Amino acid sequence: MADYADVCVLVPTLDEAETIGDVVEGFREAGFENVLVIDGGSTDATRSIADDRGARVVEQSGSGKGQAVREAVSEYVETPYVLLVDGDGTYRPEDADELLEPLRSGDADHVIGNRFADMRSGAMTRLNRVGNRLINRAFATIHGDDLEDVLSGYRAFARESFDRMRLTAKGFGIETEMSVECVKRDIPTAVVPVTYLPRPSGSDTNLRPFRDGGIILLELFRRAKTNNPLFYFGSVGGVSTLFGLVLAVYVGVEWVTRSVSHEVIAVVAAFSVLVGVQLLMFGVLADLVLSLHRERMHELENLKGE
Repeated sequence: MADYADVCVLVPTLDEAETIGDVVEGFREAGFENVLVIDGGSTDATRSIADDRGARVVEQSGSGKGQAVREAVSEYVETPYVLLVDGDGTYRPEDADELLEPLRSGDADHVIGNRFADMRSGAMTRLNRVGNRLINRAFATIHGDDLEDVLSGYRAFARESFDRMRLTAKGFGIETEMSVECVKRDIPTAVVPVTYLPRPSGSDTNLRPFRDGGIILLELFRRAKTNNPLFYFGSVGGVSTLFGLVLAVYVGVEWVTRSVSHEVIAVVAAFSVLVGVQLLMFGVLADLVLSLHRERMHELENLKGE
């Protein structure tokens, strides 16, 4: 059996009594002695079941999955590697080696388990599948890197790389935020195939597709401000410019065909175009500054390595 003394299996939970026992037992049987369950205030028997199965159990001081992960890594994890997994029984301990191998070989500091590589029937609803695809496409477009499954809850990372991230998400947005930080801070990232199983009968999901999906998309867009300013300011500027041009065309048509002037609408159109063009210009300049900053940081890192 492989030696996993350098790995902490981190399991954030909230009311997972139906599944947490099998999750903890599965990883311990696979050879992972260090299983940390950080609980968000479950009202069922999640904590006692996890403790009975041999996990180290702590209750987080705040709320939300994102806050739980940050608190656990900063205060309770002492191993160099962390294996992050949901407590809902949808991931297999058998895939852990695939996630850990790129870390130990030095090929990556952050590894994402791609659920779409082997998604079992019933594991994800059609709505969630469409939402996941949309978010992954949005991530690739906004942040310029296709990580295939940025919402995956099964991933492994070097603790040192986690400390380099600036994470603020409180809830399910933590996975997306980590993916953005990997791209932004040039953290070597690998994607490996994993199996995604249906939730066991009797367990309920804490995910709310529309609410959480909207929060994640807004977080992707918000993070573009410092990672892809040309997209962030350019998209808003483009919409503003297009809106102004549409109003201008309407005013022109009304004046030519009916001799009706729309002074107020004309002023709004001019203002909208002006603001849009300024935002586009600002996006170009901000992108140039960011590119120069990244080049300088790469030069400094190369000097440190010499």
